Amino acid sequence: MEELIAKRYIKALTSGSDVASIENMTTIFTALAHSFKNDKFVSIVNNPNVNSNDKLNILLDAVKSANSNNINNFIKLLVENKRIDIIPAIAAELKKSLSNATKSYNGLVYSDSDIDSSVIEQLSSGLSKKFDSNISLTFVKDDFNGIKVNVESLGIEINFSKSRINSQIIEHIVKAI
Repeated sequence: MEELIAKRYIKALTSGSDVASIENMTTIFTALAHSFKNDKFVSIVNNPNVNSNDKLNILLDAVKSANSNNINNFIKLLVENKRIDIIPAIAAELKKSLSNATKSYNGLVYSDSDIDSSVIEQLSSGLSKKFDSNISLTFVKDDFNGIKVNVESLGIEINFSKSRINSQIIEHIVKAI
C-alpha cells in the first residue's frame, strides 16, 4: 500500500526533473529513510502528542543541506497529509526511478560454493547486453544448491539447481532407454 502511495508522490516530485536532481533527491531521502531505523526518531515522528510543526522542523533540519525548495515543499506536504511514515517507501521508489532513468541496476548472485569474480563479471556483462542496461552483480554465499541470479528491479530471476539438473539428466537417460 505504501509503495502505491509513494509512487504517486514520486511521480509528482520527479516530473520535469533531470537525472542529477533525481540523484540528489534519492540521496536525501535515503538518508531520511535511514533515520527511520532509529527507534527514538520513529517514536517522536509517530507520537500524536508531538506537534506537526515540530515534526516539520525536525524533517526540514534533516534536509537543510539540500537547499532545495522542491524538497522542502514536499516535506511540508508529507507532514500536512500525515504521510511521514512513507518516507522509507519514497526512498525505495526513488532508487527504482533513478535506476530506470540511468538504466543501471544492481543484482545478487547466490550459491553455496564460491564463484570466481571473472565468472560474475561475465554474467554481469551478458545480462547487461541482453537487457541493454548496466547490471552489476554481487556474490552472496547462500544455502542454495546451485546458482541463482536475482536482479529485483528488472524482475530477473535465473536459477540453476544442481538437483534439478541431475533429475533432468536421469529422466532423459530413462526416456532414451
